[in-house]
Amino acid sequence: MPRAIEPVPLSKLQAKRIWLAAQGLDTRAPFGAGADAVAEAVAHLGYVQIDTINVIERSHHHILYTRIPDYRRADLRQAQSADRSVFEYWTHALSYVAAKDLRFFLPSMRLHRREGHKSYPSVTPADMRKVMRRLREGALTIRDIDDDVLVEKSHLWASRKPSKRALQLAFYEGKVTISERNGMLKTYELMERHFGWDKLPKGATATEVTAYLLDRALRAQGVVSLDSACHLDAPSKPAIRRLIEQRLRRGELVPVALEGAGKQAHFAAPETLAVQREDGGLVHILSPFDPLIIQRKRTHLFFDYEHKFEAYVPKEKRLFGYFALPVLVDDDIVAALDLKTDRQKRKLLLQQWSWVGEGKRARGEARKVLKRRIEGELHRFERFQLGELRQTSELKEGPSVRAAVTPLTFTKS
Repeated sequence: MPRAIEPVPLSKLQAKRIWLAAQGLDTRAPFGAGADAVAEAVAHLGYVQIDTINVIERSHHHILYTRIPDYRRADLRQAQSADRSVFEYWTHALSYVAAKDLRFFLPSMRLHRREGHKSYPSVTPADMRKVMRRLREGALTIRDIDDDVLVEKSHLWASRKPSKRALQLAFYEGKVTISERNGMLKTYELMERHFGWDKLPKGATATEVTAYLLDRALRAQGVVSLDSACHLDAPSKPAIRRLIEQRLRRGELVPVALEGAGKQAHFAAPETLAVQREDGGLVHILSPFDPLIIQRKRTHLFFDYEHKFEAYVPKEKRLFGYFALPVLVDDDIVAALDLKTDRQKRKLLLQQWSWVGEGKRARGEARKVLKRRIEGELHRFERFQLGELRQTSELKEGPSVRAAVTPLTFTKS
């Protein structure tokens, strides 16, 4: 990197507040409400990660709820299936992405068409012809294909259905897209038919893709490092590094000396550093797949909080619990809550409360204030968890029947 530019010193507090603002976590409802807010949030964040674990509400709904207080699951369905303003594809993981950014993913799709996909080497031309023939007749789910001859799994997460593997490969190749998702059941549709295109649009150039990746990181992180801009994408690092150097020379970026980062270089746009941000005064119960948490080393650097995802850790070795959720109060992560939604009994179960960071250091009245604030957010979080269960119940039992919010029973920390 150019050595002539003196780095701008940045404290952890300043860095945290910049990142929280970039993530839309320092103000209530920064993206508005409804399906339009979903589209705007996904576009701003760059991606919203999808995950299958549903001990509480799945991560994509949880991440959107955190930034859209009046979020309803139907809003995402509207954005994906009716408005077509978001689509699913692979970023660092399977994610929702803004439809306006699709052209930046077309090069990857075309690469898979030419070279295949390492996860689906067993898909045969006959398997692909079969699913494409069915798709030309109309959209379908894997449940619509009942004539598969099951095969042995190639790895733990693989499907025994050749048609499912073929559908997944067609998805990565950009031949099909996911037009609807009910729970984790995906409806596949031909890409052009879903978006109403005669043919796929022109893909972005390699230079444009590199700029997109860096701009996405700057927009959603505020202050970036090469690692944070290329999260789980090492092949992009050389091109991103060159682009950062170009922007430094042009004065479009400035180097940042982040407190505690040592020799790890960080960068920001000058206008990002010029804004003085105050404490947002909010409480958020975050998904472990939230963009603020998913880059574990970055979260640790900024917040002095080392998140532990213990769903795959033996019970006796867990510290925070099976599915611990970090709790952000103002600009500190102060607790980790292991929660579970009991959908049958319609209540949110708090299985373990662990104080961390400033929460662990707080004593007396300060600890009580923190706990009251978190409990208030827990009750709102419970209403979100159980909201659609109540709507279903009211449809069955009549509009006069409403399920009350079950008071939470707090486990001693």
